[in-house]
Amino acid sequence: MSEIEGVLPVVSTPFDGQWRLDRHALAAEVDWLLDHGADGVTVAMVSEVLRLTHEERRELTEAVVTTVQGRAISVVSVGGESTDQALALTAHAVSVGADAVMANPPLTVAALSDEQLLSYFSAIADAAGDVPLIVQDASGYIGTPLSLETLVELHSRYGPVKVQFKPEAQPLGGRLSALLEMTDGTARVFEGSGGLALVDNYQRGIVGSMPGPDLVWAIVPLWRALVDGDLERAYRIQECLSPVLNLVSGLDSYIAMEKHLLHRQGVLPSDRQRQPVGFVLDDQTREELDRLVDRLSVAVGHDLLGATPVGASFRQLPG
Repeated sequence: MSEIEGVLPVVSTPFDGQWRLDRHALAAEVDWLLDHGADGVTVAMVSEVLRLTHEERRELTEAVVTTVQGRAISVVSVGGESTDQALALTAHAVSVGADAVMANPPLTVAALSDEQLLSYFSAIADAAGDVPLIVQDASGYIGTPLSLETLVELHSRYGPVKVQFKPEAQPLGGRLSALLEMTDGTARVFEGSGGLALVDNYQRGIVGSMPGPDLVWAIVPLWRALVDGDLERAYRIQECLSPVLNLVSGLDSYIAMEKHLLHRQGVLPSDRQRQPVGFVLDDQTREELDRLVDRLSVAVGHDLLGATPVGASFRQLPG
């Protein structure tokens, strides 16, 4: 298995007119992401997994892994509200061939101790066997960050390949640097701000990013510019990307905006979200989002509606 690194967008879950998983649209989305240079795909919170039934989560996992077919990395969220739920999801993800599992803490259980969290994540890591576990902080949803001591203990128990991290607690940069310092620079960490902090986080030592899928044509060239050491090019993209991501106010707004953009680009046949939702994309916000994305596409050199693979078009930009 290849190292888990690079740009691993979180897939958006398409629903048909009967609110079932639209497997054809999902396969087209995964292909679109890989065609635009993504190093793999992820199933996670932005995939609306919290609103899916257990059977739907299994179906989504199977559909994504099957579509990837070993062409790239597949990461599957297995976090649950109980250890038993998480272990069942882990066993299934491993059985269908996921390259890594990712787990957030239980979201409805308040004030878990470090010992309880260590037990929860350790059980998932053990159940996954040789498959790596990415520990997702997810504090933006649960309010309480995982302690750095908990993360470091997991790193110490399992090593940097078996247990990796996606921290989302603020201050993002400071905590990232502290985690790397506490693990002698060996922790493998993924950026978890959707790309908003990608330039800063890359310079601190991340190995990848897990953004939404809708702007893959901007995130991939941004990542490549950073890998190539071209900070000027990276900053030019970031300057146009940041206003788009600054419109996001929470999980529901992120999902609504990305589904609108995927539908606008012809990737998804609709922008349906599993109901109920706490955010509705109003006309003015939609118009501003479209203007900002149009501006970003010009900066990147991407034909927003032409399905141009961004890896080729971006390399044509003047230095």
